[in-house]
Order: sequence, then C-alpha cells, then structure tokens
Amino acid sequence: MEQQDFWNDSENAAKVLQESKRLQEKIDKIEGLKKTYEDLLVLIDLCEEEQDSSLLNDIEKELNKLKKEVDRFTTETLLTGEFDKNNAILSIHAGAGGTEAQDWAEMLLRMFTRWAESKNYTVTVLDMLKDTEAGIKSATLLIAGENAYGYLKSEKGVHRLVRISPFDAAGKRHTSFASVDVMPELDDNIEIDINPEDLRIDTYRAGGAGGQHVNKTESAVRITHIPTGIIVQCQNERSQHSNKEMAMKMLYAKLLELKEQEQKEKIEDLKGEYREIAWGSQIRSYVFHPYSLVKDHRTGEETGNVQAVMDGEIDNFINAYLKWKKQT
Repeated sequence: MEQQDFWNDSENAAKVLQESKRLQEKIDKIEGLKKTYEDLLVLIDLCEEEQDSSLLNDIEKELNKLKKEVDRFTTETLLTGEFDKNNAILSIHAGAGGTEAQDWAEMLLRMFTRWAESKNYTVTVLDMLKDTEAGIKSATLLIAGENAYGYLKSEKGVHRLVRISPFDAAGKRHTSFASVDVMPELDDNIEIDINPEDLRIDTYRAGGAGGQHVNKTESAVRITHIPTGIIVQCQNERSQHSNKEMAMKMLYAKLLELKEQEQKEKIEDLKGEYREIAWGSQIRSYVFHPYSLVKDHRTGEETGNVQAVMDGEIDNFINAYLKWKKQT
C-alpha cells in the first residue's frame, strides 16, 4: 500500500509540476506582450515628438505583429477542456458519390496537413484507404503538437463541397460530402476498463508505401469493440505490435468520449462515420462555383478566399468556433 501511495504521489507531483510550468509560460507570454505594447507606445511618442514619418512603417508592422500575437494568445485561453492540450487523431471519410467524394476527401486531407505544417505540428498517417481511380475513401492522421486537439475539435462534422467537377465531361456542378472525426490522443495513464473478450482483433497486409516487410506481412491491425461497434485500425507502423498499440490508443479515446457523453444514441458520431454524410448535416460549405465562398454554418464565419482555406488557412474558422462554443 505504501509503495502504491508513493507512485500516486509521484504521479500527482509530476502533474502539478507540469501544470505549474504551463501556467508560468502563460505568465511569461503575458509579460512579453505587455512589454511589446509599452515599447510601441514609446516608439509612437518618439514619432510624434520628432515628427519622423519614417517610423510609421515600423510602427504599423509591429502593431500588426502584436495584434496577431494577442489574437493567438486569446484563442489559447479558450482551450479549457481536459484534453485540449493533447495531440489529435483526425479521421476523414468520403461520403456517397464515388470519385467526386473521394477527391474531396483527399482535398481535405491536404488542407489539414497544410494547416498542421503551418503550426509546426508533426503529421503521421496512421491509416489510409486510397481509390484505384482517384482520391481516398478514408484516412486517419496523428497530428502531434501542443493544443492540436483543442484547435481541431472544431473540424468534427460533415464538410460540403460545391464545384464544377473535373470528372464530369459535361462540366456540370456537383455537390460532395466528407465527414471528419477528431479525438484526443490519450496518455497511457488514462484508465478505461476494456474486457478483452469484447474485442475482435483482425490482422491484414498493409497497403501503400512502406517496403516489402510492410506489404508482405500481416502487420496492419483492425480492432472492433463488439459492445459499441466502434472500429479502429492502424497500418502505419512496421510491426504488428506497434500498430496494435496505436489502435488501442484510438479505441481508448473513442470509449472515453462515449463515457463522457453517456448517451448511447450518439454512438454513430463516436464511430467517426456519421449516420448521413449528406445535405442538411454539414457544418461548413466550400463553394467553388458559381461564386467563391467558405462558410461555417454554426458560427456564420465566412471568407471568399477559397484557395487560401484549401491551403490550410482555417484559423479564422477555428477561432470563431471556440468563441461560439464558449458562449453556448
């Protein structure tokens, strides 16, 4: 018992130290922003006294830079969820519509990858099912970096695309759908009881790049949690053991989300595949034709720069969601 208390005390102490470090970093950030603001006031006063207009460009640049830093820090203060600071496991599933929907799923994959790279996050492909013709049927990514889940939880839902299809010889306008599921990567010390008898574990040969070892051995792992029907799979790692370990982490995250919601009727959402990936269920629309517009239907946030969004500039939608969620 004393030994157990020792380990519990050690774990609690580590958590306290980690939280203390995080709070100190926030204090240092505030002090840094305050100092920058005060330096700018001094520079403005100097510009007025000397009547030196050459300083105006420098002042404007520094003001814009400060504004962005304040906006970024303000957004971070909205991340108050227990797992917001964690890495994110993001899954994309093409809706009905064949090649057109699969191409849209791949476009979303690129968008999220570009966004993650702009944040200096690490992106690891855990599982991907490509189509022989074009696009992807599904993909699962591990996006590693501080607050990755806190930001990306805003993207969970159905995403709708309207454009002139490059796959339609007649040049007709098409509407396509894809669903995005996001969950936190959990620490190993999260306790969730899983009965081994409730699991069905299947192995299969991984597809895609990875060398002869990956493609010729049954290293990929698919785990089905029988009571809930939740299915997770991973084929990125070179060994079956590593793939199983990552798949179990994904299963833990989904079961924790189910436990927190405590509503059986939401099980379809937790699976990452929405009951209907179709019209009326979208959280955001991306319109390429007959006009250019990306609009979030929850917050009303919108922009006409569709290309920038597809290149990963989605921070305005993330910020709007976090503010909206805080008020609801």
